[in-house]
Amino acid sequence: MEINVLENGSNLTVEISGKIDTITSPELEKCLIDAMTGKSETILDFDKVNYISSAGLRVVLFAKKVMDKENGKFAIINVDEDVFEVFEMTGFSDALEIKKKPL
Repeated sequence: MEINVLENGSNLTVEISGKIDTITSPELEKCLIDAMTGKSETILDFDKVNYISSAGLRVVLFAKKVMDKENGKFAIINVDEDVFEVFEMTGFSDALEIKKKPL
């Protein structure tokens, strides 16, 4: 997994590539903890994410809760069909702002 953090004032975009699983999710969580402090908007760009496990879902939920505490905006963009299906099956698509990759 690779993580690229882009900051623009109080807005944060985190570009992620690869798999978000038990092995990689602690790294993502640490990155988000460090980067989200003081931000009013966090966007996770999943354009190059091809897999997410339950450990990855836990990190996504953690990030959402942090932004809720800060009264900030949280969204996931560019989600491919397979990963979006995981969000749908787990009910995350109802609780989070998630946008699929354009066709």
